[in-house]
Amino acid sequence: MTSSLEKIRNIGIVAHIDAGKTTLTERMLYFTKTSHRLGEVDRGTTVTDFDPEEQERGITIYSAAVSFAWNDVAVNLIDTPGHVDFTAEVERSLRVLDGAVVVFSAREGVEAQSETVWRQADKYGVPRIALVNKLDREGADFFGTVRQIEDRLGAKPLVLQVPLGMGPPHVKNPFRGLVDLVTMELLTFAPKDEALAAGGQGLAVIRGPIPPEAAALAAEWREHLVSTLFDYSDEVAELALAEAPLPPELMRKVIRQATITRLCVPVLGGSALDCIGVQPVLDAVAWYLPSPADVPPVEGLDPGKKTPTPIARRPDAAEPFCGLVFKILAEKHGDLAFVRVYSGTLKAGSRAWNPLKQKKENIAQLWHVQADRREQVPEARAGDIVGVIGPRASVTGDTLCDVAAPIVLETITFPETVISMAIEPETSLERKKLADTLEMMKRQDPTFRAVESEETGQTLISGMGELHLEVIRHRLERDFKLKCRVHKPRVSYKETLGPAATVAGEANRQVAGQTLVATVTVRGEPTDEQGPVTVEQGWFPEGDTLAALAVTMTEAVRESAERGGLKGCPLWGVRLIVLESPIPDPPPGDVAIRIAAADAIERLLKAAGTVLLEPVMRVEVTVPENHLGDVINDLQQRRAIITATEIRGGATVLTAEAPLASMFGYSAAVRSVSQGRASFTMAPLKYGPASAETADAYL
Repeated sequence: MTSSLEKIRNIGIVAHIDAGKTTLTERMLYFTKTSHRLGEVDRGTTVTDFDPEEQERGITIYSAAVSFAWNDVAVNLIDTPGHVDFTAEVERSLRVLDGAVVVFSAREGVEAQSETVWRQADKYGVPRIALVNKLDREGADFFGTVRQIEDRLGAKPLVLQVPLGMGPPHVKNPFRGLVDLVTMELLTFAPKDEALAAGGQGLAVIRGPIPPEAAALAAEWREHLVSTLFDYSDEVAELALAEAPLPPELMRKVIRQATITRLCVPVLGGSALDCIGVQPVLDAVAWYLPSPADVPPVEGLDPGKKTPTPIARRPDAAEPFCGLVFKILAEKHGDLAFVRVYSGTLKAGSRAWNPLKQKKENIAQLWHVQADRREQVPEARAGDIVGVIGPRASVTGDTLCDVAAPIVLETITFPETVISMAIEPETSLERKKLADTLEMMKRQDPTFRAVESEETGQTLISGMGELHLEVIRHRLERDFKLKCRVHKPRVSYKETLGPAATVAGEANRQVAGQTLVATVTVRGEPTDEQGPVTVEQGWFPEGDTLAALAVTMTEAVRESAERGGLKGCPLWGVRLIVLESPIPDPPPGDVAIRIAAADAIERLLKAAGTVLLEPVMRVEVTVPENHLGDVINDLQQRRAIITATEIRGGATVLTAEAPLASMFGYSAAVRSVSQGRASFTMAPLKYGPASAETADAYL
């Protein structure tokens, strides 16, 4: 799909699980005549959930790219997972997208993963629009969800539609349509069965006058809309003060600018399942979300300079080529690298430079990917998202660029794994096949780890949750015909320092007739940061020789610190500073410095002591009131601390913090104590001190 930059929209659909992302995507494909059947998540017939695991579970696991045209705009859309175990798919998608549609359930409101994806969008400065979905459900609350967007997400919601009624057909005032506050018209939609019978034809929105019962509500929210736009546009302010009509084109222009600059978030309503409100969402994508030409030039660093030197690339085909690899699809016949092209032109049969790996990569073929279908193309230009066959060394987060104009773009960071389990093949003959397959899966999934334990010889696989590892195991069996034995999942613990301490590590030994003498001084202190150990150079001597020694000491300390704490767990939330150390004559070599650095870390750990940390999860349980006591009691037995309660959609929502180690099997437990009526979500929150019993029992 080719188009001018101004007519391209690179967007993602993000939300909490079961909010309706994939259903919305399917309706978009159907209404744009890209798909000739209406796929259903429950039946496993959707275009974007094409993997057998996704179809069986009824959830999105892998982000899927599709393209379609709406009026004169070309849309490249990525449907992302909603389950927290697969949040890496959301992370890398938002890194390369220009805009996003965030879907909320009108019944559940802003849920745990909604907050996570919102923070991810904030991190990458992604403008977004919001859809309050499922307005036809029992307990739907459009305005309550809008308040939560403002209160819980810290956003400025700009309501562009208000619903006519809410709830299913049997309630007194059911959901029947939407009032467009820009044009002040009532929008109604053909029934779903008529939309199906039409076969993609005659699906235009029916526009009519606002009924009397909705006039007061429409006038109130129209005033809110105009007063907000008043602050963003002098032209709107002048017309409003003169009580002159506001042209819809002017309002959309101002809304677009406010959306792109992230001053506000346009809010729409609908029911994707019943095909209500989908076309206005498509219009909003075209009207309000940015094109590649609307976003600032991509910034990176010049790899040819010793000091960090920022450089930028405009979204122009005439600029030197640069792009970011944001996903690897590992296949039997070679990897498919998904690349967002930020500038220049990438041609099939050419070569590109990977400045991080210092290697030239072959660009054998370029493909436009449509979920599980592909179309080969000769070139990709600025603003395009393409699949590339050929690169061998590039991984997720790497930059590809013109050899003559190198640039390193900001990479993609992923959260640490929190759970692991041992896995081994049923026969020794399959050991190499298992190792090769796991290596391939690591290339595809940056949050998946697989290492062989030196102590037991077992392979340990690590991921973001029980479901994540379960999906990995099923893939091994289904796709690669590997029968494996798995052992009970275990928690990934960390260690941090006790009190701050300063130590000096020494090397003084004879090796191969040489005397190795060195001293490395290190200060270590615990921090509140939720991240791996950081090592800083705190000594900057004059002279090339001493300056080089200081750098070598810092790198040696970093290498030693990465080996872990007293219990062998990775150090977490620890800051190490390499201080000035006495330098013997002659100056020490690299081996002596490494010995001294290892001694310094050993002394520091013994002097300060370490505290065992365990992953703490943010748990959100939705439970009917008559089962509330049983659920709270069960959570307390699991060492959970309840931090908040609220009434949402007629049910109580408990928010708690609980150690991951005590939450294994919680899915079955919460169903049991609530007679199957409670639901929950769980997401990594932080690493916190483990209990004394856990610390004592940890080997």
